[in-house]
Amino acid sequence: MLCAATLSPDLDRVLRAAACRATAARLAARHPGGTVELRVPPFTAVQVGFGDGPRHTRGTPPNVVEMTGEVLLDLATGRVSWEDAVVSASGVHAARLAEVFPLTAP
Repeated sequence: MLCAATLSPDLDRVLRAAACRATAARLAARHPGGTVELRVPPFTAVQVGFGDGPRHTRGTPPNVVEMTGEVLLDLATGRVSWEDAVVSASGVHAARLAEVFPLTAP
């Protein structure tokens, strides 16, 4: 999915949705927990853990990062840096999400 996103930044909506879901799932699998909630509306939302942050179970989480699908794929592929990405972040641990980008092979 990320290869397709790297080759063609102008993805159709179905492929973009699939790439966003796969990317978010990989982030959640690599960083299990609930320190930060990553939201990519309307495609997906996942919780990403860093071991020492809070974990929420109900309601609005204390640490939320929201971005478009395009921004997620750009960050994941290294096309854009966290500093240059347009994201909405709230909470003291939200900026820790920068640590997971870009995604590289395990």
